[in-house]
Order: sequence, then structure tokens, then C-alpha cells
Amino acid sequence: MTDQPDAIALLKADHRKVETLFEKFEKAKDAATKKSLAQQICTELSVHTAIEEEIFYPACTGKIEEDLVKEAYVEHDGAKVMIAEILASSPDDDFYDAKVKVLSEEIKHHVKEEEARATGMFAQARAAGLDMDALGEQMAARKEQLLADFKAKGLPAPETRSFTGHKLRQGEPLAAV
Repeated sequence: MTDQPDAIALLKADHRKVETLFEKFEKAKDAATKKSLAQQICTELSVHTAIEEEIFYPACTGKIEEDLVKEAYVEHDGAKVMIAEILASSPDDDFYDAKVKVLSEEIKHHVKEEEARATGMFAQARAAGLDMDALGEQMAARKEQLLADFKAKGLPAPETRSFTGHKLRQGEPLAAV
């Protein structure tokens, strides 16, 4: 046994941290503060989704409701699209604040589903007898590695796992319509 939090405690701590960052963003007035907070949000969420997708979700697969795992991947991919939009823009751009707000709402929904008592992913994973201490150690180590990589190289473009086979066409900017 180590001093590391178990997997669920680690993931819940990430949830609380991002919720706090979203609250700070909503109160921020100047562009520099908004940009900095959005960058922190995107970094935290990028690390969080990676450790869930690489370690936690595979451990849950076949042991909890399949629909919960599939929905979690799709919710992550939706968040990744919004993260890419936020990272490619600035607080002076149209829709910047709206994109951060929508990302916040997507994450609130996702967190609610993961943390739901008795029926949520975390409750089901614990009930299935997954080794939360071992998963927590793996996830903490991977998180540390990812944070170091992102600090050194910047955030990579988000990679979606469930969004495939589509082509998007950019329409006219709203102001031109």
C-alpha cells in the first residue's frame, strides 16, 4: 500500500479541480486570465481523459455496464473537440466564452454519470472488485508523465476514439450570415 490515492479518489480530485477552474473562468474579466484558466482547464482535462481511457476504462470493460463505458468514450470525444476549438482560439474570438461554458456543461454531465451513487461508473467499478489501489498507482504515474510531457512539448492535438468517418465543412462565419 502506498500513499497514492486509489483510482476513484484520484479521479474525483481531478473532477473537483476542474470544477474550481471553470468557476474561476466564469468570474474572470480580463482576456489574459481567461486564456490562462482555459489553458489549465484544457491541460487538466487532457491528462484526465488520457488516464481514464488508457487505464481506468479498460479495467472497467466487461466488469460494469457496457453502455456506461461506451458513453464515457463518446463524452470524452465531444469534450476533446471543444478543447481543440478552445486551444485554437483566444478570448477575443466570437464564441470563446460560450465554448468554455459548453465544455463546462459537458464535463458536469460526465462527472454526474461517473460519480452517481450505486449506478455510476465509479460505484459499479468498486462493486466489481477492481483493485483501486493498483489502478490509482498506475494512473498517478501516468498522470505525472503526461503533465511533464505537456509542460515540455505543449498539449498535443486531441485524439478521438469514438468519432470516426465524418467530414466537416466549415460554414460561413456567423457575422457574415
